[in-house]
Amino acid sequence: MTPNAETQDPPKFGFTDADLAALPTVYAPGLFAGQRVLVSGAGSGIGKAIAFLYARLGATLVICGRKPEALEGSAEWLRRLGSPEVLALPLNIRDPEAVSQAMDAVWARFGGLDVLVNNAGGQFPQAALEFSVKGWNAVIDTNLNGTWHMIQNAAKRWVRDGVPGSVVNIVVVTERGQPGISHSVAARGGVIALSRSLALEWAPHRIRINCVAPGTIESNGFNNYRPENAENFCNSNPMKHNGDVQDIAEAVVYLTAASGKFLTGETIRVDGGGTLWGEAWTNGRPDYFKVT
Repeated sequence: MTPNAETQDPPKFGFTDADLAALPTVYAPGLFAGQRVLVSGAGSGIGKAIAFLYARLGATLVICGRKPEALEGSAEWLRRLGSPEVLALPLNIRDPEAVSQAMDAVWARFGGLDVLVNNAGGQFPQAALEFSVKGWNAVIDTNLNGTWHMIQNAAKRWVRDGVPGSVVNIVVVTERGQPGISHSVAARGGVIALSRSLALEWAPHRIRINCVAPGTIESNGFNNYRPENAENFCNSNPMKHNGDVQDIAEAVVYLTAASGKFLTGETIRVDGGGTLWGEAWTNGRPDYFKVT
């Protein structure tokens, strides 16, 4: 796939690849030259934006996800944007053996890894009373267990090699109720608690672990929700507008560059103040909560 803005249909929500590649950034070119960065779920949405920014900053990139064709499309852009090397690995993070093999491939190709960004995950909007056992387990297994498989596999190799490492986990805002995605909040809340504990346990190994919690970030993921609900997400924060994927990418870079060298075990909320005020009903506001 050759990047071509003219032949790419603009999504209802989110950016085209060409627009994404041109978003302004506060960071200097070459900031990550010589560093190796793995971004999971980099075939679309927030993960793609994170990978795009690292490529523009000169990082050697590993991207993984479940859709090979989406990964290859991203890889073409990453090379064009300045990444000296790009390794695209189809991967289901739920499978611990597959994760281990992927990490082996990264170490064999690049001799190691400096930054791991766990963005891969999944959810679907649904009333909690309607969750099936299969649906609940799928979200927990991907968002919590899959993230753990990635973290542990990278950390084992860092400790073995006696080198530092930096992890950023993309989570959700858990300080307020998130009706419609209770399964994802449960899983991501587990990742936040896990990250705090690992930040202490692995500090002697010079491994830093932080989280970024997006609020209503307008990406192609918005297309999974009913249009009338997605269009009202701007009411979720006092700034009265949605963020964009570059807001998350820049927060991730901040944590993994020298700017974040004294941060570990933290969660940065990028939500426009949504934790303070606002509401986001992924399935629409129930009549019970409507103001008359």
